[in-house]
Amino acid sequence: MISSFLKSMAQLSDRRFRNVIWKGVGLSLLLLAAIYALFVTGLSFVTPDTITLPLVGEITIVQSLITWGSFLLMMVLSVFLMFPVASAFTGLFLDEVSEAVEDRHYPALPPAKGQPIGDVIVDTANFLGLMIGLNIIGLIVFPFTGPFAPLCFFGMNGFLLGREYFQMVAMRRMDRKGARALHRDNGLTIWIAGGLMAVPLAIPVVNLLVPVLAAATFTHIFEAVKTRQRV
Repeated sequence: MISSFLKSMAQLSDRRFRNVIWKGVGLSLLLLAAIYALFVTGLSFVTPDTITLPLVGEITIVQSLITWGSFLLMMVLSVFLMFPVASAFTGLFLDEVSEAVEDRHYPALPPAKGQPIGDVIVDTANFLGLMIGLNIIGLIVFPFTGPFAPLCFFGMNGFLLGREYFQMVAMRRMDRKGARALHRDNGLTIWIAGGLMAVPLAIPVVNLLVPVLAAATFTHIFEAVKTRQRV
């Protein structure tokens, strides 16, 4: 397991890895910018240019306050949303990462059959929704878990990352039923590996590397458990 992660780290300089990282980050920024623009535009339609307050009088900077306030809000939300959104977009290009790993470490493998793009989009959207939803719940619940909060955070996200990335990698070379069965048979190993991937999530900017590292690491792990080798 550790060796799988270290081999993935060592391959970060691979051009295909870098391409996927930039695609994921770039598309995420574009999406967040589009959401911000739509949000501000919507508010501008329902908010008057001026308001009058008792004892204060007419206030003419309402639109400016809304613009700057929404900008600050989006900056805060982007810290929370950037990773899951980047993960979702990276999932669309997972084949590129896995192929780079296979070309370097498993050159004898035949070409992967891959997944239909429709299935990839659906799986990616489900993963994005699940990760955002559970982390929102976690933000509410974790403060009440005291010193166990970090363990809960890493455990939950480790499970999500492990399950989703392992199955996405596995479904390049087997059907969904087989991928789920392989995950079930190696659940603990995959969960621990996902927990390892979850550790950098708490580090801004570094967490943007996690989707690519996860795709690469679970490509190694898939090949190992598939052939019953030691990870």
